[in-house]
Amino acid sequence: MSLFRTKSVEESIRDTEAPEQQLRRDLGALDLVVFGVGVIIGTGIFVLTGQVAKDKAGPAVAISFILAAVVCGLAALCYAEFSSTVPVAGSAYTFSYATLGELPAWIIGWDLILELALAAAVVSVGWSGYAASLLDSLGLTLPESIVNPPGEGGVVNVPAILLVLAVTAVLVLGVKVSSRVNAVVVAIKVFVVLLVIVAGLFFIKGANYKPFIPESQPTPSVEGAKAPLMQVLFGIEPVSFGWLGIFAAIAIVFFAYIGFDIVATAAEEARHPQRDMPIGLLGSLAITAVLYAAVSLVVVGMQHYSELSEEAPLADAFKAAGHPGFATIISIGAVAGLTTVVLILLLGQSRVFFSMSRDGLLPPWLSAVHPRFGTPYRSTIVMGVIAAALAGFIPLAALAELVNIGTLFAFLVVSIAVVILRRTRPDLPRAFRAPLVPLVPVLSVLGCLFVMLNLPLETWLRFLAWMAIGFLIYFVYGYRHSRLRAAHRHEA
Repeated sequence: MSLFRTKSVEESIRDTEAPEQQLRRDLGALDLVVFGVGVIIGTGIFVLTGQVAKDKAGPAVAISFILAAVVCGLAALCYAEFSSTVPVAGSAYTFSYATLGELPAWIIGWDLILELALAAAVVSVGWSGYAASLLDSLGLTLPESIVNPPGEGGVVNVPAILLVLAVTAVLVLGVKVSSRVNAVVVAIKVFVVLLVIVAGLFFIKGANYKPFIPESQPTPSVEGAKAPLMQVLFGIEPVSFGWLGIFAAIAIVFFAYIGFDIVATAAEEARHPQRDMPIGLLGSLAITAVLYAAVSLVVVGMQHYSELSEEAPLADAFKAAGHPGFATIISIGAVAGLTTVVLILLLGQSRVFFSMSRDGLLPPWLSAVHPRFGTPYRSTIVMGVIAAALAGFIPLAALAELVNIGTLFAFLVVSIAVVILRRTRPDLPRAFRAPLVPLVPVLSVLGCLFVMLNLPLETWLRFLAWMAIGFLIYFVYGYRHSRLRAAHRHEA
């Protein structure tokens, strides 16, 4: 049963006070909200809107964005309770260690390594594409050999590597420096998003909203490993438009919100986590939900949903309206937006790595904190180099959905863990309490399962393969070097 021995909340908090492993508490509520907004607003707002409106929901895509925000909001309430009660770096990994035990915590930590490292690499590749396009529009064309990885017409993606290494350097310099850089870049991209919304209002045609919810129609089923798991298990055919199309679209637009949970990894660096963590998590989600809904309403009003571009719907909608200059502004917003996404993903990744190392499940030298900057510099550098290598040399398109299933799995486990901790430790002081427990966690679990069932079978198979590798590493290294196991053995 030592595999399921829990690490008490008191032990986790006591670890944060060790001088050689103490992170600096430099972040306030506003910093955390900006971090959340910075990681959520990415390619989703610039790309996903057109794809989902055209193929799934029509003008009612805004309803899908709002419903997806509700699903995320249920998980966010659970994260807010946990991160304010257990203000320790590591997010879902730390929460699982306190409730489910060491082996489940390792699996969640291993899952987060997959989610965050791969996401940082995928987003940096997207940034490279936007940056190359922007430079091209300014008359500076980069050769394909240095903007594409092998297998996609190139040799190495140099811009993606440079971005990841630059962001890694900023993170090593300190979380406050990172938050200031993030605040400036987030301000730029929010300005661009608001400009798109306000300018787009002048080109809306009422006829484009009719019908707001187009009639439902069946779509061709996908066969084999590419079919959604829901279709494989239950024979449910995918549907476009109508209310079923709106619900199907949730599984896609949900991914636009992925990243708000990164805020929870910074709990150990918040000045007043009991107050600031709930504000950071719920505030960033509310702001981005409003922006996503507004952008989607504007773009389907500017251009009929059946004519929307799937690659660059906002830019092409303005081109169709006779204002191509906005395409350049949108590209600037996208480049700025993706920069902060990479920064915050790597911040979250390094904190998870740091926590697992501090517990002995990964080599202990990774948990060293820089004496001057107060950051986990070794884990930051290691993960930065890995993400840079992935971004520069490996085609990642086929693996991008692994990010989604990893995130949903973490959401699901945290929702369950909140209920367990309420039962096992009702005495813990909780500055923020998720409402209507266990109803809210149960709804969060069901919402996450619904979205996961809409992912392809091949994504599930890859995810299970990654989990199997994680089990092997745990039993070869983590189990033998666990500090918790050593402490309990010593007590015995």
